[in-house]
Formats: sequence, C-alpha cells, structure tokens
Amino acid sequence: MSDIADYYDLSRIRPEVQAVLRRVNDLGPRFAERAKAVDDDASFPVENYRDLADEGFLGLCIPQEFGGWGFTMGEYAMVGAEIGKFCGATALTFNMHNSSMAWSRFMFEMPNLTPEEKAAFAPLRERQFRRAIAEQAIFSQPISEGGQNWTSKPNQTQCRKVEGGWKINGFKKFASLAGYCDYYTIVCTEVFEGIEPRHEDTVLFVVHKDAPGLTVRGDWDPLGMRGTNSRDLILKDVFVSAEDMLMPPGIFGKTLPNFPHMMATLSPTYMGVAQGAYDFMVDYLKGKTPGQPPIDRRMYATKRITVGKIYARLANMRALWWQAFCEAKGFPTKGEVMRMYAAQYNVMEGVQEIAALAIRTCGGQSMLKSLPLERMYRDSRCGALMLPYTSEIMEDYLGVLALYEMDEIDSAPGDEGGARNSLWRGDSGTLRMLR
Repeated sequence: MSDIADYYDLSRIRPEVQAVLRRVNDLGPRFAERAKAVDDDASFPVENYRDLADEGFLGLCIPQEFGGWGFTMGEYAMVGAEIGKFCGATALTFNMHNSSMAWSRFMFEMPNLTPEEKAAFAPLRERQFRRAIAEQAIFSQPISEGGQNWTSKPNQTQCRKVEGGWKINGFKKFASLAGYCDYYTIVCTEVFEGIEPRHEDTVLFVVHKDAPGLTVRGDWDPLGMRGTNSRDLILKDVFVSAEDMLMPPGIFGKTLPNFPHMMATLSPTYMGVAQGAYDFMVDYLKGKTPGQPPIDRRMYATKRITVGKIYARLANMRALWWQAFCEAKGFPTKGEVMRMYAAQYNVMEGVQEIAALAIRTCGGQSMLKSLPLERMYRDSRCGALMLPYTSEIMEDYLGVLALYEMDEIDSAPGDEGGARNSLWRGDSGTLRMLR
C-alpha cells in the first residue's frame, strides 16, 4: 500500500495534518476489510463512522475554538482521498458531513459579509459545530432533486413562512446517508405569494432525522458507491424555526458563487479510489495480495508498460488536483478556477481509465467480487455523473472561460436551461446570476 510520502511533498504539509493522514492509513485496512460486505449488501459503513468519530475526524473543518481541527479545504481534501483508497463509499459520505461543516466555516469567513451578517451567522454555525463535536452528530447534505438540474433552476423543495417559522415541502434524490445521519442540511427555496421561485431566495435548514413529516423511501441498488445509502428523502410540512437555519437568508447566494472550490469536494474520494486501484494492481503483480497465491507477474513487459502508463496518469492527476485544492479560497482568480475545473475533470475521467487499465493488467481474476478491484471499478464510474461539476459540464465551463472574456459569458452560446448558470462569473458572482 502506498505511503503519503510517495505522492506528496511532506515539507509543504503541517505535521498535525501528516499525523491525521497516517492515522487514516492505520485505520484503512479495517475500512477495506468491511468494504466488501458494505458493497454486497448496499448497507451503510456504520463501523467506519464509529472509528472516524472516535478519532475526532467529524470535526476536521470545524475551527479549533469550537473543538475542531481547523483544517483548510486542501488539508481536508487530502484526508478524504486517503479514506477513498480503502472504501469509496465511506469517503464519499464523509464528504457530505464535512461539506455542511465547511459551508458553515468558510462561508462565514468570506470577506464580503457585513458585520451584521456575521453577527447573525455566528450563533447558527456554533450550534452545528457543537452538535458535531459534543454529540458526534453526522450531517447529510442532500441537494439533488429528481427530474431537474438543480444548478439551473431554483430548488423544487420549498419552504413557506408560517407562525413561528417555516414549513418545508419537497423531495430530495440521492440523499446520501439517508436513515443513518443525525441531521439533514436541506437546501430549499422560500416562496412568496405572487412571486415566481427565485435563486436569491435559497435558504438552508438543518432538519433532525426524527422531525415529523420527514421520511426516507425507496431502495438503493446502484452500480457503484453502494454503501452511500442514497435513498429518497420526502419532506411534507416539516416545521423549522429560525434557529434551524444553517446560515441566515441571503448568505448562501452571496458566498457560494464566489467560492467555487466548495462544490469540488467530491473529487477527493475519486482521487483516493484511483490510488487504491493502482496500489492493488502493484501488489497483485508482485504476488503480495492477501489470500492469493504469491505469483510474481512482473516479468511480463506488457504489464510493466501499463503500470508505467497508469503511474504517469495518476501522478498528473494528483499534481493538478493537489494544486487546485491548495489554491481553494473565496474570490479566486480565473486561472485558479480553471485549474480547479480541470482537476475535477481529470480526476473523474482519470479514475475510470486507471481502474479499467488495472483490471486489464491484472487479468481475469481481478474481475472476481472476492477482490476489491472489481468494486473500485464500479465505484469509479460514478464520479463523472455527479452534479454540479459533471464531466460534461466541466468541458463546457473550461471552453467558455478559455474562449470568452468575463463580460461576454452571458452572451456565449449555450443550451437552453443548461447547467451553465452555475458557472463561476468572477467578482460579479451572486445567485442573481444563476437565473
């Protein structure tokens, strides 16, 4: 199995971050051992979460003054990638939890918030941080909705003002951790009589798993990432109060468009899956796979050539990906955004190539479900499909930013109702632009 020194310049990584990365690698064999049963049954990796909670890793993105680790976005991404080497479903769902913490952390720190907005934001984020630290509460962040590209139109899940708060009605598709988390971060649109739903009326509420009117429905039997338990979430007249907001109204639309790296946090999982597939292939060709005969297959030139090709692809992916996450911040430059889009694209496409080549190189036995490479291959197919930064969308965004000046983007040809509305638009970015 690879070591972090094999692909990172450790002189650029804080000692406390290195310690967490190495601790994940200590826990990794447990995750890998449990991964087959989780995948076979499409069950949730409950034991892995107990281990992560016991280590305090539910607080990676939480500021130190609240009992967290205070990791930067780039440091968190490295941890997610290490988990992904051993169990993709654990890493992917772990991101859903940490994204809610990251939104509360990094959006609060954005320089375009007024003192009044920060004062209103502060008690809301402290409430969520305390839950994650003191209760070891796990958060889910379901955003997708069936039949609609949520990057193009206001969320169909809506809330309406009632006495004492709001009532939420709607539907979330692919709600990872459904039935296993403690809280759901619900992104919805506040609606008003006589006004069409608008992006600028997006609000986020934190809903407890046992809230009246909230139900989990449907089966979960996908090709890959089977342990995410991403079933349907139904909300019918779910009551929430102002205290249940993740952040005050208007903050989401003022901050997220100016921190586009925030929506690229699915990629660490797939960076890890790619590394895991490479690691398995190397051990297999050396005859060091547990439970398999110690057959040395390194003498075949065709296999050595493919290993070299895969290593080169993997090293390219990681170098760009690490740079992009090290640059993650609010109000990035155009070059930083384009590198992030390119990194997202390269990881989501490259993991598929690497997993497929690894199977071809290892040979027929690697297709057996008794070995992890088959699962990694299926998991690898899922990343390029995930909104808001699918591979198709990344191709379009990169082309638009390369060929058009910032003041020309609104007039650039595009698909009617397409996903370009979530494209970064420089300093002018607000949800008003996401029309």
